[in-house]
Amino acid sequence: MTKYSSDNLQCLAGAPSCAMTDHVMTLQQEVSRLTALVHTDTLTGLYNYRHLTQALEGEMERTRRCGRPTGLIALDLDHFKQVNDTWGHEAGNQVLVHTARLLEQHIRKLDIPCRYGGEELFIILPSSDLTETLRVAERVRKAIAQSPVTTDTGDITVTASLGVAIYDGARIQSATDFIKQADNYLYEAKQSGRNCCCHPPQPESHAVSADEKAALFGMFGTAEEH
Repeated sequence: MTKYSSDNLQCLAGAPSCAMTDHVMTLQQEVSRLTALVHTDTLTGLYNYRHLTQALEGEMERTRRCGRPTGLIALDLDHFKQVNDTWGHEAGNQVLVHTARLLEQHIRKLDIPCRYGGEELFIILPSSDLTETLRVAERVRKAIAQSPVTTDTGDITVTASLGVAIYDGARIQSATDFIKQADNYLYEAKQSGRNCCCHPPQPESHAVSADEKAALFGMFGTAEEH
């Protein structure tokens, strides 16, 4: 036989105050907080590596289903070791936090910024082709280069190298392979002098050239004369 305490009876009666309900809500809030911690980088507040791989797998599956490409940007702060060596690790942490805030300000609401590890960050761009992804990457690169970080020991100017990769669903590919592809273009950017963005070749434009326009005009002109 079930026994009811006064708290049980209050809940059953629909009273506004219920110790059991309050306890359940507290547990739910704590679970949400712990879940967020599992997926969040504690220093920058960005998503962490675990979330990066999970979210990327989800977006790649969406690409395979719907045909809309997924963009991925790999970003690494240039000469970051020198920042730590010259200004100290606390200043280095401030640079990372500052960069994270710049990312959040200059990407779109649907984009997913993540900290991969150290000074390397990634941005997932759902439903984005190469043109759109490059637009975001260049906006972020300029923002970082033009926004010195104010620290207790002085202003620090940093730049970033970026690599862009696009997944179009044409072949089955893992999230790890996709990350590696963006990372390879990031390495290319560093080899190219840093503070730049490297990416796959852009598709050939199908725009009509000046010569083609002249030829078409000539054809229509001839037809009108006859």
